[in-house]
Amino acid sequence: MTAYTDVSFFPRNAKPLSSYRKYWAERFGVAPFLPMSREEMNQLGWDSCDIIVVTGDAYVDHPSFGMAVIGRMLENQGFRVGIIAQPDWQSADPFKVLGKPNLFFGVTAGNMDSMINRYTADRKMRSDDAYTPGDVGGKRPDRAAIVYTQRCKEAFKDVPVVLGGIEGSLRRIAHYDYWSDKVRRSIVVDSKCDLLLYGNAERAVVEIAHRLAAKEPIHQITDVRGTAFARRETPEGWFEINSTSVDTPGRVEAHVNPYLMISEQALEQGQSCAREDEARAVADAANAENAVKPPGLTSESPLVFQRNPSLKGLGGNGKFRVPPRDRSVIRLPSYEQVKSDAVLYAHANRVLHLETNPGNARAIVQAHGTGRTARDVWINPPPIPLTTPEMDLVFDLPYARSPHPVYADQNGSHDGETKIPAWEMIRFSVNIMRGCFGGCTFCSITEHEGRIIQSRSEDSIIREIEDIRDRVPGFTGVISDLGGPTANMYRIGCKSPEIESACRKPSCVYPDICQNLNTDHSSLIHMYQRARGLKGVKKILISSGLRYDLAVKSPDYVRELVTHHVGGYLKIAPEHTEMGPLSKMMKPGIGSYDKFKQLFDKFSAQAGKKQFLVPYFIAAHPGTSDEDMMNLAMWLKRNGFRADQVQTFYPSPMATATAMYHSGRNPLGKVTRESEKVDIVRGDRRRRLHKAFLRYHDPNNWPLLRDALKAMGRADLIGNGKKHLVPFHQPRTDGGYQAARRKNSTGAKAAQTMRSVRPTVGSGVRQGRLLTQHTGLPPRKR
Repeated sequence: MTAYTDVSFFPRNAKPLSSYRKYWAERFGVAPFLPMSREEMNQLGWDSCDIIVVTGDAYVDHPSFGMAVIGRMLENQGFRVGIIAQPDWQSADPFKVLGKPNLFFGVTAGNMDSMINRYTADRKMRSDDAYTPGDVGGKRPDRAAIVYTQRCKEAFKDVPVVLGGIEGSLRRIAHYDYWSDKVRRSIVVDSKCDLLLYGNAERAVVEIAHRLAAKEPIHQITDVRGTAFARRETPEGWFEINSTSVDTPGRVEAHVNPYLMISEQALEQGQSCAREDEARAVADAANAENAVKPPGLTSESPLVFQRNPSLKGLGGNGKFRVPPRDRSVIRLPSYEQVKSDAVLYAHANRVLHLETNPGNARAIVQAHGTGRTARDVWINPPPIPLTTPEMDLVFDLPYARSPHPVYADQNGSHDGETKIPAWEMIRFSVNIMRGCFGGCTFCSITEHEGRIIQSRSEDSIIREIEDIRDRVPGFTGVISDLGGPTANMYRIGCKSPEIESACRKPSCVYPDICQNLNTDHSSLIHMYQRARGLKGVKKILISSGLRYDLAVKSPDYVRELVTHHVGGYLKIAPEHTEMGPLSKMMKPGIGSYDKFKQLFDKFSAQAGKKQFLVPYFIAAHPGTSDEDMMNLAMWLKRNGFRADQVQTFYPSPMATATAMYHSGRNPLGKVTRESEKVDIVRGDRRRRLHKAFLRYHDPNNWPLLRDALKAMGRADLIGNGKKHLVPFHQPRTDGGYQAARRKNSTGAKAAQTMRSVRPTVGSGVRQGRLLTQHTGLPPRKR
């Protein structure tokens, strides 16, 4: 087994995290937990904190929690870091409990967007919160990042506030807000933060902390990648490109045209990465040979391009020069424009997504306001991905791997009434990588973590498993997950560093696996085998979502997975069966699922195990017609699936599918007034119908489905036969559904209780808590 090394071009442009000179406060050593009170600070010998992190989650000192990663990373650099977790936001006093930070406040809404955390896809408030002790809801405000930032400013006006986390990442430009059904301003403007960090922020926060410690004013820190801030005007020496004029006919520029990849090229996408090299060649030819098109040019004649006369003299010698990418900034339509024009909103969203490759992305600017209040939100290019040694540094930090003692119950444990469900879920799991190159339009992982896979070394992963085995109370020998955003993208990436740094494709696996993508799973297989061979480890499970169209490229991986790492059920996400919605999701056809299922069943039989796939589907996604949902329901019935827990499309800020939902246009291709329109599922009734098709087996849904099928001209699907979707007659029951697993069922009495009275804590049914689980199992034989 050869050692894994980074071959990417990206690290050449970044200062290693381990190369900074430690801050003087390193002498205080490592804290068992980052302090949450003055008493803890006194025990550590601190008179003040250099940095205070404010978070909407309970403080769990574990590498799966953002506040712990950032706090421990800053501690590693020698800074004293305190934590204010889930403060009462009604006044500024709770933000003063640790005193005034010497350098800055770091603010995050938590591991989840606060609005998604607090509301369901139907905009109903949840009563629970998995990131709060006791699973209690209401411990954070709506739009927590904005509220916390403003309270920090109120507490200490002269202390800089650096905003981060996924809530900030997804709101860095003007964005559609599903909960208010309007376009909101950039969170930089609304929160009045001094600096916004988007994406994985270790690089940016370490550099900013050291520069602030060196007495550099925060308003002068404008050159850090992965940051956004407000400024009044574009500084001198920058070339400003209007995003709406990039498509005008004329000379072709390398990497400048954000519509270089269009949906009509999808069938040839296996070769589309190479088009970046072609674009460079065209640009070089245009620079060297600025000729005009001769008269009588035929279709067989080579194309030549005329130099843009408006750029004459650029460079001082009369020859055209492409503006340097590191000094180019793309001006998006202003907030006022995208707020009033949904087509411009879709255009701005598309340009933003095509400027996300750290190897070729340019700065982006968007105006907010007019007159004296006008300002620009300036977004620097994305952060440089971490190398494997840097990933090891982050995950090898001295985490306590448990919630802060302040959350312990009366027995001193975290397994009773104060249990934090999100910690319980990842208590015995290990994160092996970051990023995702799937590019699913409804998902925010790529927008936040990027599409370049950042992998840990095998040794670092093994050390963490041994650490769990030796230190974490309650370990029974089972590692619940070795994964990340996607279970099987570990150490997978582009074969060519040059192509990787130039590529502008939003996905490496849609509509097919890119020919330049390395699909070798051998490193992952070896790591699985080494991990399950550790003393004291009985089982290694894989619980992260699996990219099955990638897995089928390596049957050896599927064999290893199915034989040793499936605990009876394996979750995968086809999301749909019909090409209409799948093309808007950028997901593979259901044929890929069938190929994976064949391998799954084959290797399960060879291992002598009875195992099941658990497929997940989305209802009401943009581009989904009622007929699409009907066909999906028929597929589910033919294959014996009964979905208890149904996912309804949730328009998260900045996602491409959210741009479709708001604009009714498809930003996967060139956006114009005449561009493709997308069928949008709006209104409670139609959303309920799409959910009902997924739960075709629930008698409560039959009346709605009968009416819909008749209106669609498909009354032939109503009947009592195997080929029918719903029966003729309604049962004389209250509709309580018996799930495939009894413990997931809501009995008739409980169902009646839920409809007639408001649930209480003691009733056994809590409002907002899911009582069923999508098992994907065939109906139980009676």
